[in-house]
Amino acid sequence: MKKVLSLVLVLLLALGTCAMFAGCSEDGTATSTDGTNAADGGKTVKVGFIFLHDENSTYDKNFMDAAKLACDEMGVEYAQKTQIPESNACYDAAVELIEVDGCNVIFADSFGHESFLINAAREYADVEFCHATGTQAHTAGLDNFHNAFASIYQGRYLAGVAAGMKLNEMIEAGTITADKAKMGYVGAFTFAEVMSGYTSFYLGAKSICPTVTMDVKFTGSWYDEQLEKEAAQALIEGGCVLISQHADSMGAPTACETAGVPNVSYNGSTIAACPNTFIVSSRINWAPYFMHMIECVRDGKAIEADWTGTIETESVLLTEVNEAVAAAGTVEKIEEVKAQLLDGTINVFDTANFTVGGETLTSYMADVDSDANFEKDTEAIDGGVFYESKFRSAPYFDIEIDGITLLDRNYG
Repeated sequence: MKKVLSLVLVLLLALGTCAMFAGCSEDGTATSTDGTNAADGGKTVKVGFIFLHDENSTYDKNFMDAAKLACDEMGVEYAQKTQIPESNACYDAAVELIEVDGCNVIFADSFGHESFLINAAREYADVEFCHATGTQAHTAGLDNFHNAFASIYQGRYLAGVAAGMKLNEMIEAGTITADKAKMGYVGAFTFAEVMSGYTSFYLGAKSICPTVTMDVKFTGSWYDEQLEKEAAQALIEGGCVLISQHADSMGAPTACETAGVPNVSYNGSTIAACPNTFIVSSRINWAPYFMHMIECVRDGKAIEADWTGTIETESVLLTEVNEAVAAAGTVEKIEEVKAQLLDGTINVFDTANFTVGGETLTSYMADVDSDANFEKDTEAIDGGVFYESKFRSAPYFDIEIDGITLLDRNYG
């Protein structure tokens, strides 16, 4: 992150700007020291953030921390709305942020916010609307509506490498046999975003521990601590010896800590609450996108319909490895594999590394252009690689590969 912030400061100096660093009022609104946040000749920016939950959700807290960091660094004011459900309440929150708080950039953080945010974008053509995890910007036909995501599948793959190292350690220690190297995964919904994540995590583990298998349970909610805890407990009772998740509460990690089962979390370290089981966590760092979004509006530049952050932009991060739990050599192995991801030696969804029904895929039509019938419309495999997030920022990998068993399904 220090490198990103340094680049921002260099860019500001090169443009001859003088961004004022912001403080933060008690209601979460950042305020600049001299009442202005625009570069000379630039446009004043105030950002309105819409969050599905509050800071108790690891998912939303990750966005909140990035929002404060980015707005402080860019010297802009911001306002935020928390506990905004995926309903017309999102539209109402956007309107209030515009008309009451004076925001000219609106960002919403949950998949289900998208349609309501699009309705607001149609009504407020002079306001820029940005949305995380969405799928419709490239087909909506709106110059002021934008989607953003990151290649988090690379981060999950690296987290899977750490999981594979732990499984191998358990096998070598005689704690389990190779045929019992079964992981469990707590997912929210049976959506491409979750499927892409758990598959990349599994493939990372499989690259290290070839005998690994994985069971997946879905809660039907992005944030339900009790359901997530119960799902993790059921997976552990079903023989899973390591648990990961794509859900937003501490339910699964605390279940793992109670049971003494190693855990790979998501969106931030859980080492404080789970010191004996936490290994590592991957997360999207949203600060680079927020700074890019603000800079574009300030300088009158177009924001991309789809923006995908990468390891290179420091949008994909891993927490510090908990070496008290992780297998010996995990840190070094993660760095080795990260370098291979960066130079293209490894592609996460290389079709040589997985099968479907015992067969290697040579072609797959992905549902990239959203429609009510979920029609498969875009060839996603080229040269033996499934190219995730190439045709839009949000994931569209929804293939059920061998080695992963879905114990249930939940489409919301």
